[in-house]
Amino acid sequence: MAKTFGSANDHTRVTRMPWDQARSPLRASHRIMDLRKLILALTLIGALVPFANTFYAGFTVQRQQLVDTTLDGNYAYANKLAGSTEDFLQSAQLQLAYTAQLLAVKMDDVARLEGEAARLRMMSKSFNSITIFDATGTVLATSPETLGLQGRVLNSEAVKAALREKRPLISEPYQSATGNFIVFINHPIVSGSGRYLGAVGGAIYLQKENILDRLLGQHFYVDGSYLFVVDRHKRIIYHPNPDRIGDVVQNNAVVERVITGESGMGQTVNSRGIKMLAGYAPVASTGWGIVAQRPEEATLAPLTQLMRSTLYKALPATLLTLILILWSARLISRPLRLLADGARKMEDPASARDIGEVKSWYFESRELKKALLIGVDAIHKSFSKLREDNATDPLTRLGNRRRMDEALANFESRAEAFSVITIDIDHFKAVNDTYGHDAGDLALQHLARCMREACRTYDIPLRVGGEEFVILLPATTLVTAAQVAERLRVTVEQMVVPTVGSLTISLGVASWPQSALEIEAVMKAADEMLYVSKRSGRNRVSAYPRETDAVY
Repeated sequence: MAKTFGSANDHTRVTRMPWDQARSPLRASHRIMDLRKLILALTLIGALVPFANTFYAGFTVQRQQLVDTTLDGNYAYANKLAGSTEDFLQSAQLQLAYTAQLLAVKMDDVARLEGEAARLRMMSKSFNSITIFDATGTVLATSPETLGLQGRVLNSEAVKAALREKRPLISEPYQSATGNFIVFINHPIVSGSGRYLGAVGGAIYLQKENILDRLLGQHFYVDGSYLFVVDRHKRIIYHPNPDRIGDVVQNNAVVERVITGESGMGQTVNSRGIKMLAGYAPVASTGWGIVAQRPEEATLAPLTQLMRSTLYKALPATLLTLILILWSARLISRPLRLLADGARKMEDPASARDIGEVKSWYFESRELKKALLIGVDAIHKSFSKLREDNATDPLTRLGNRRRMDEALANFESRAEAFSVITIDIDHFKAVNDTYGHDAGDLALQHLARCMREACRTYDIPLRVGGEEFVILLPATTLVTAAQVAERLRVTVEQMVVPTVGSLTISLGVASWPQSALEIEAVMKAADEMLYVSKRSGRNRVSAYPRETDAVY
């Protein structure tokens, strides 16, 4: 360590000559530039910052305007289509109501019923099929006749609800007897005397071409915009992609709001993970929700193109300015960077030399360099003491567990044989309980003194726990270590501690590689031998393996 500090001091002395010279402005002004002038020069270049800020602010404002405009447009679309869908449903119910009046006097004439069913389907184009059934749910007529339902009793929930409530109804989407995913709109057929005769209903096949396709499909755009309709259970009943019909929408905040009857706008993420700008509105009579949305990326594409074009036109001047900034920054920052590198390696003995070689061409870096050289010298001195303190037990001034780990690592790296003695004060808890912790601390200090006296110069005495001590003995056989342990035991037994009186210790001894091939196993073997000593009556030494005459 002395050599390292001497090296640092040498460098410090070398750099003091320019310090004396720097006191003369006339001699140093031609070589050292004041940092304030450099900052002033960089301030001129700082005109680029307002440009960048303006560019960013313009982009942000226009981006928000595009987003708000798209959200407003989608909200208006959704409201308009919700109104159109509501008008269609009311119109469809009126058509069914009118037909129901006509059928009230024809329920016994199957041919006329079939004619009315065909007329209603072909005339309005509102329904994919028409079904007329009586008060028991038995189908009397259908259009088209290919449905093959005539004479069958319908058991769907929609028909059961119609028979039960005997009023106009729009069903929840369901799977029909013919395998179609449909919405069923029906109107009761009542006789002149008020008797319920049955109902006439129209079905919209959601997975085939239907009125909703014609009503809503015209609003599908090639830029990725589209709209979809969900029922009150978040199930899709209209979508530009027919394969999605019947799917239940999950984790979509817009859908969650619209099925509760809310209308509005917001940003969301669709099922493919694409950010969308959506407007939404409910269809009041059914609880359906209509969502019109456009990809955020498509909305912002014109702005992105505009910003890119602006940037390209400003690029030449910006590049020249950037080159100048980079060159200036490098020129200014290089000495500081090298000094910082040296500061990060202050604990390295070569750091003083590296810092001394830095070419500091302006005043502030020159002064920083001098301060660092002084600091390196002080740090190297303090590091030595700090390392010693970190590896020392403050009470006994023996090495601590950190010191033990370092020593074991060194033994292992050098494959150096060693022995270990583990030591524990017998009945130490009774000492603390009887005489107090101050007396216990005094006993520990006396034991530490005995350990130092029993050790050779290169042995390593350690305190690793409350009353747990270890001695590491480099290049020492098991027999020799056991003899050292026995001498220590006798010394402690004869020692008198003020207030406490006499003490005894138990010791365990093991050796590497004689006791075990792994260092951890050697330490464990020494601990086991310590416990053997305790179980054998304490105040004794036990070594591993036992045949080394290591129990005293």
